[in-house]
This record gives sequence, C-alpha cells and structure tokens, in this order.
Amino acid sequence: MASIVKQNGGNNRKVETVNGTGTYRDGLVAPTKDTRYQTEDVTQTKGREFEDFFLKRELLMGIFEKGFEKPSPIQEEAIPIILQNRNVLARAKNGTGKTAAYIIPCLEKTDTTKNHIQVVVLIPTRELALQTSAIVKEIGKHMGMQCMVTTGGTSLKDDIMRLYNTVHMIVATPGRILDLASKKIADLSKCRTIIMDEADKLLSPEFQPVLEQIIGLCDASHQICLFSATFPVTVKNFCQKFVPNPYSINLMDELTLRGITQFYAYVEERQKVHCLNTLFSKLEINQSIIFCNSVNRVELLAKKITELGYSCYYIHAKMQQANRNRVFHEFRNGATRHLVTSDLFTRGIDIQSVNVVINFDFPKNSETYLHRIGRSGRFGHLGLAVNLITHDDRDSLRRVEQELGTEIRPIPATIDRSLYVG
Repeated sequence: MASIVKQNGGNNRKVETVNGTGTYRDGLVAPTKDTRYQTEDVTQTKGREFEDFFLKRELLMGIFEKGFEKPSPIQEEAIPIILQNRNVLARAKNGTGKTAAYIIPCLEKTDTTKNHIQVVVLIPTRELALQTSAIVKEIGKHMGMQCMVTTGGTSLKDDIMRLYNTVHMIVATPGRILDLASKKIADLSKCRTIIMDEADKLLSPEFQPVLEQIIGLCDASHQICLFSATFPVTVKNFCQKFVPNPYSINLMDELTLRGITQFYAYVEERQKVHCLNTLFSKLEINQSIIFCNSVNRVELLAKKITELGYSCYYIHAKMQQANRNRVFHEFRNGATRHLVTSDLFTRGIDIQSVNVVINFDFPKNSETYLHRIGRSGRFGHLGLAVNLITHDDRDSLRRVEQELGTEIRPIPATIDRSLYVG
C-alpha cells in the first residue's frame, strides 16, 4: 500500500516522502500539489502518462519531483517524435509546457557515458536561458547529466574553465555559443540535437547568420527542433533551407491563451499613473508584470510606483547582466509584487504566481501583445491582462483584436475575482 511519510525539512518545512508504491517514486520527495484551476490548453490531452514514453527511471524520478503529473498536449505530441530523431516544427501557446516538451526527450537521448556535447538549446534572451538550464538541472538531477548555460554579458573565462570538464548539454544565446564554438573551446562536432526555442525571435535578421554558422559546426546528421507561439515568414524560409521534412505540430486553435481575460481602459497619457494606482488598490494581485515601450519609461515608472508606496523592481536590456539576474531571481522568489519591464521580458519567462499583466504602454504589434499577455495564466491557469489605451493607440488595439481573433473589452467598474484568482 502506498503511503506518504511527513518529515521536517530545513526551515521547519514539511517534507513528504513517497513510500510503498513499488515503483521509481519510492523514497522521492512528493511535490506540492497544484490545486489551481486549469484550462483546456493543458488538460485536453489524449490521456497518456510519462511512463508511456518508456523513459529512463532516473528521468521519471526528476519529472515526478518537479511536479509534472501528466504530459500536456504539446508534450504528448512532441516527446515521442523528438525521441525518433525527427526534425520538428512545433507551434504551441506560451505557458502550455513547451520547454519540458523538448527538455524531456533531450535528457532521455543523452548518453552520460560519453563526454561530449550532445544537445545545444538556443535561446534568444539571457533570462530565458538561465530559466531553461535550471529546469534541465531539476528534471535531470538523478541522471548524472552535465548541463551548462552560457550567455553574453557573463565571464568568458568562466565558460572556458567549465568546458575543460564534461558537458553533455549546452543552453545558450546564439552569439556566445558561436564565439566558443568557432574558437574550438566548445566542440559541437558530435552534437546531433539542436533545439531552437522562441524560434521566431531567434530567426530575426540579427540572429539568422549566427544560427546558420552554429548549425554548420554541429554533426552533419543532426536533428533540428523549432518551438514557438508564432511562425512568421522568416521561420518558413529558414525551414525550407535547413530543416528538411519536419514533423509539424500545431496546437494553435486560437492565438491568445484561454483563461486570460483582457480589458482596456481608455486614458490620457497624464492619467496613466493614477489609473495604475487605482488598479493596484482594486485588484487582487499575486504578482504583476507591467510593460513599457522604452527603457527610459521603465525606470521612470518604477520610480513613480515606489513613490506611491508599492514594492516594485524593474528590469531592461541596458542593465548589467548581474543586476538583471538578481532582479529576475528575487521577483521569481516573491521579494516584490510588481515588476516593470521592457519587451526583454516577454518571451517564455515562467513565473507561476503572476496573475496580472498590465500594458502601461500598448505594444506596437500583435505578436508582441501575444507574448506579453502570455506572462499571466501560465500552464492553463487564470490571468488578467489590462491595457492602458490612449487616443493614439486606438488603431493598434483594433488591429490586435482583428489579427489575433480576440476580444479586448472595456474595463468594468468591478472585476470578478474568479476571472483571475485561481
């Protein structure tokens, strides 16, 4: 008979250990059960279990301790195909388990008895790279697998020293890994799996030549797997050239996440801070992310919010990397309720407690809007997006509604808490 034994961990935290199942779960720490409401984005599955993919015992142990109960739709589709070494073109919404959909098969395919780089995961931003590598280490912690993260803005010397030791998987931003690989510091010649997360951003004109060089340095018989919420023409052109016969996965019935309620407030520019103050006092915010369209406005708004008496951090691309890492880490750990940011923070950043996103400045296009509001309602949970709209934003608002096939409604005097407090 299965049982859960409760013990006191550090800081008087109750640690629950699984016993008596007769499976790989015995002796593992039981994850805290997530009881929040989940939408069909993550619940509408074919009913598979992670055990159905015949994964290594040590990998299943990491998946269980991470708290993943059953595969989400994108995981059900992608895991078996990536395990077959096929090229993959996967389109799924933000917050539906995309990252684990490629991490799990990559970990399964990694041979820890071989001391070379076998997987390279390319990520457009430093923060997302750090988050992704942390998930790799958590899920793969029982496997003896060595994962390294390398991004611009950090010490090249530290990376060189790290590469003297065994590395099986590298999570990297494109410029830094090309620098290391072209100098023969990182040997990609035996790397057979290339993952491109947020592929639409990676294939922007600034990155594409770099990616082509990286691919050329990998094993000739490699597989490429692209993951993104949006696939513009640049991605299609790249695939025709570099990704032959990809297996296509498209789970995008509608582009906005279910579970996110969208409102707009029509304001003059000078009323925005007052409107934000009103939202803070009326909404039940676990944590919020507030977007501005420029670095300068991010810093000015963060100062105003602090002056109003609210705890607030800010993050943007012109900050030093060490400061960005610290802010990201502290926000994730709940040190502050509000984070003001530029579009640096729109892609893939997974902070479960964010239930409100506020566009202090309305974005310029629908893709940016989609990625921004995807910050709330992660993994099928409920969230709220509030847009502050000036006279100049009216056309952009209508265009976003039209292009995304969604409805952004006028904000009511009172917002039903059941829409965003799960």
